[in-house]
Amino acid sequence: MPEYRVESDSMGEVRVPSAAYYGAQTQRAIENFPISGLCFGRRSIRALGLLKKACAEVHLERKSLPQDIGAAIVQAAREVAEGVHDGQFPVDVFQTGSGTSTNMNANEVIANRAAEILGVPRGKKRVHPNDHVNKGQSSNDVMPSVLNIASLEAIERDLLPALEGLRGALKQKEKAFDPIVKIGRTHLADAVPIRLGQEFSGYAQQVAAGISRIEGTRARLAELALGGTAVGTGLNAEPGFAEAVIARVVKETGLPFRSAPNRFEALAARDAAVETSGALKTVAVSLIKIANDIRWLGSGPRCGIGEIKLPDLQPGSSIMPGKVNPVMCEMLIMVCAQVIGNDAAITVGGLSGNFELNVMIPLITHNLLQSIDLLARSTAAFTERCVTGLEADAVRCREMVERSLAMCTALVPKIGYDAAAGIAKEAYRTGRTVREVVREKRLMTDEELDRLLDPQHMTGPASGEDSQRS
Repeated sequence: MPEYRVESDSMGEVRVPSAAYYGAQTQRAIENFPISGLCFGRRSIRALGLLKKACAEVHLERKSLPQDIGAAIVQAAREVAEGVHDGQFPVDVFQTGSGTSTNMNANEVIANRAAEILGVPRGKKRVHPNDHVNKGQSSNDVMPSVLNIASLEAIERDLLPALEGLRGALKQKEKAFDPIVKIGRTHLADAVPIRLGQEFSGYAQQVAAGISRIEGTRARLAELALGGTAVGTGLNAEPGFAEAVIARVVKETGLPFRSAPNRFEALAARDAAVETSGALKTVAVSLIKIANDIRWLGSGPRCGIGEIKLPDLQPGSSIMPGKVNPVMCEMLIMVCAQVIGNDAAITVGGLSGNFELNVMIPLITHNLLQSIDLLARSTAAFTERCVTGLEADAVRCREMVERSLAMCTALVPKIGYDAAAGIAKEAYRTGRTVREVVREKRLMTDEELDRLLDPQHMTGPASGEDSQRS
């Protein structure tokens, strides 16, 4: 077999590797964009395959494609959706802003594979990438639809289950740690007591709120631009074509996709992607807070806070024997930093629409899907390898509560703010506890002192706290 074959497009002939299913336009893109080595991933290719398959099925149903060609396209597109030809999608993410190169990559792969199914050698145009595979479509409505299909599938299949798993694990720790009273901290300084379970209830609620924020993007992500073709008018698409295609995508994915109510907006703006990225960024901010708190609470083991114990997973130092680091917390924080950075790029991408088309669709698609995948995988790993194995050090928590100068806050109703502040200062100066200073000064009976300084009592009556817990 020769190393190359010659294919042609509207600009002339191009040499294409003989083994490639893609054709001339893809080869031009490969040569034009040797930029990053980053290519569209599995989720986007699956969405492209599903969409092309559904389009061919509708054309077959309407008899607007020859039966043999339409059936071959359906089979080839199914193979693309299933990942059989992922290696045939080499075009760089940093390409034409509409994603035309990747849409044509899919059209050419499907066309050449369909021709092969019909017994025709690759490159012979028995099945045409534009006239047959791309019939009734434009890159301008296909690629935004691919972005939304791939993103919503990734969110529903992977990200939301991962976040639900984390929320559930945090709720379990909230319940398990509820009897343990620890010192609260504000401004990184000692504050009044709080139950460890109460602290974890805040983390669980942050995750629950993040889930709700992401779920709130469903309605906009479910709106597909398909049917708008080049500028939103639907030129060259038959009436009802897009709706019939989308119905098949709904059946294939089980997700509530629908035709965008205004296709001019659906082509010109990527606001749904920007909104979704904003929700992901907020989740990333929440996860950084949670991961940072957990690694600080577990710092030590002897010279840190040490109120909780993190699972020992791997040696933490190449020079210090026995050192163990909070590696899962650090991994999650790095992922979240990447998601926040991706959001900045997506925001710039979203504001880069001019007139009838956004011209940063590949950038937005790559970054949004990376954010979803990174959050899903890191959250699942953090839950499994960190949160579920957390243990409380009840002794350490009690010791730190008793030593805290903030305990004098409970004395204010009895002796006043200034007197309580004086006790705190003396306790600090002499290295004694608040309890010891008050007892020495005989300001109240031991029974009264024990009642006022009961840390469990300071965390609030049960009837008043339930409304504050997630």
